[in-house]
Amino acid sequence: MILALLQARLSSTRLPGKVLLPLAGAPMLLRQIERVRRARRIDQIVVATSLEPSDDPLVDVLKEAGLAVHRGPLADVLARFVGALDVWPADHVVRLTGDCPLIDPEVIDATIALHLGEGADYTHNRYDPSGYPKGQDVEVISAAALRRTAAQDHSPEAREHVTWAVRNAPDRYRIARLDPQVDEGHVRWTVDTPDDYEFVRRVYEGLYPANPAFSSDDVRAFVRARPELTTFGGAPRL
Repeated sequence: MILALLQARLSSTRLPGKVLLPLAGAPMLLRQIERVRRARRIDQIVVATSLEPSDDPLVDVLKEAGLAVHRGPLADVLARFVGALDVWPADHVVRLTGDCPLIDPEVIDATIALHLGEGADYTHNRYDPSGYPKGQDVEVISAAALRRTAAQDHSPEAREHVTWAVRNAPDRYRIARLDPQVDEGHVRWTVDTPDDYEFVRRVYEGLYPANPAFSSDDVRAFVRARPELTTFGGAPRL
């Protein structure tokens, strides 16, 4: 059983409410979930958000779309994940964040496949500054390792970043990494700033109407054909 937990909130500081900003006529988070649903190895998708009243509008949107939601502490995201795992038991958890509307379902599947094949406790596909583009981050952690770190690791970093203590303890956990054929760790496809959102909005505007299932290679070709987008907002996009 593979459970995807997608963490999201509306109280982001640099771009408040970003997960509900529109992309191709729908909230950004719903567009991201469309892409996650195409991953063949995921059995269940749950959005893990906070108990804060500020996230009530997000929960309303998700429930109206028929999506599973779990609410937990705002600052203790690790506890939020364990709480969701209690409700939706699974063998492994895929951690995703709600600011990645260009997530690649094939990369998700490849990361899960490596994780299972290696018998790893934790598998990732990006470690700054190398790996897949920022915005295609995928982490897979066994349920046992997730519960272990929740019980043992209580630093602010561990509680906020979920897998922080695991990926920094190769002596305690078996860790695997999926590397791309070409290092694109410098490429920025995530949404943290207004410029990031404008870049992704233009990609969706250009690709989604003709092909809602556009691929990462489609994004690369789209950006390559538009030189003004290659370093949009001063950040490398290709």
